[in-house]
Parts: sequence; structure tokens; C-alpha cells
Amino acid sequence: MEHDWNIYEQQTAKSLKLWERELLKPPGWLERTSKAVSQRVNHVIPEKVHQSITAAVKGIVQTALFSIEYMPKSDPIHGLTLADRDVKAEALLALYKKIAAAEGAGAGAGGILLGLADFPILIGIKMKFLFELAHVYGHSTRDYRERLFNLHVFQLAFSSQAKKHALFRTIAEWHQTAPSLPPAESHAEHVNWQQLQQEYRDTIDFRKMLQLVPGIGAVVGAWANYGLLDDLGQVGMNCFRLRWLREGRN
Repeated sequence: MEHDWNIYEQQTAKSLKLWERELLKPPGWLERTSKAVSQRVNHVIPEKVHQSITAAVKGIVQTALFSIEYMPKSDPIHGLTLADRDVKAEALLALYKKIAAAEGAGAGAGGILLGLADFPILIGIKMKFLFELAHVYGHSTRDYRERLFNLHVFQLAFSSQAKKHALFRTIAEWHQTAPSLPPAESHAEHVNWQQLQQEYRDTIDFRKMLQLVPGIGAVVGAWANYGLLDDLGQVGMNCFRLRWLREGRN
């Protein structure tokens, strides 16, 4: 059994190297084009909508960090192999992608008001997923340091290439970062809220802003939400796999 664990973990380590290379590579033509289109779409969306989105990002993330609203009722899982945890994580991601897609389709079909309301709901779905994912890999979100780790994972999934390198280093070296974090009561002062909001909005704008366009909102809403959860899921699972290999088994 130990031999099987080692083989799986060796294969995981190789796949993580490939993922890291892909994650941190310079933006290609498609990414640059998407950014340009996103900026154009932004110009036709009313400023009040942008302000509402910004407030929603900050509000939901703060709730996730400072309350127990998103904490799973079940305890973190212990005693499983990495392979077993990955199976549970894949099942969890499949469930949350369906939830997000259904919510996005309903909101998109409802026009601009429901489309706008979808933004905070989707962020909440993402945070709930990350909290449950942490418990699958044996980390308790009752520890504020684990909630901060989730925030870094969230940012890594929805940040520009310019920010990904620093975020990835922080996550990869979390066993060294965590002991040096500020006390729980003051750690909010160290979160760059403006950067977090802007990076998140810029990353998801192209897909999500199309949801506000009449006539195609329902289809785009389901597609966007499903894809955004998939993006987060892959980044989240790989971050926790990386911690498993560097910090040892739970």
C-alpha cells in the first residue's frame, strides 16, 4: 500500500510541475485579446454596476474570512490517502459546477438585475466550495490561517499573470508563511482589498459581463459559472496537492 501511495504521489508531483509551468507562463495572444475585449465590454456597463460588483466582492470575501457562514459542518477528513482525497475533491467539484451553472442560467435569464445579483451569489458558491475542499484535504477552516490560504487560492485562480508568480510562491511556501502571519484580530489589515477586487473583476469580466447582455444571458450565465467553478476547482485541488506533498499527510 505504501508503494502505491508513493507511485501516486510521484505522478502527482510531475503533473504539478506541468501545471505550474502552464499557470505561470506569459499571457498568449488569446489572453491578451480577451483582456482587450473585456476592457471594451467594461466601457458599456454602467458605473453603478461596476460599483455594485466591487462592493459584492469585498463583502462576500470579508464574510468568508470573518464569520462561520461558509465553514463546513463536518470535521476535516483525516486518515485518507492523497488518491482518495482527490476522488472526493473531484466529486465535490462536479457538484458545485452543477450548482453554479444552474444558478447562472436562472440569473442570466432574468435580465440585468438578476444577472447583477448573480455576482455575489457566485462568489459565495466559490467560497463555500473552497472551504469544503480544505476539509477534504484535512485542513480546518476554523483556523483563520486556513481561511487566508483559501483567499490566496481564490486570488491565484482569478488574478492576472503579473500577480500569479507572487501568489504562487506564497502558496507553495505556506508552511513557512503561516507561522509568520499576524494575529487573527489584525490580519484583515494586511489584505489588499482594492487589488483583490480589481483583479477578480478584470479576470471574470469577459465571461460574466456577457451575461448581462439581453437575449443570451441564460446560456452565457450557465457557461460562465460552470467554467469559473472549473477554473477555481483545478487551481484549488492543485494547491492542496502541493501542500500535501510539501507538508506531509494529514
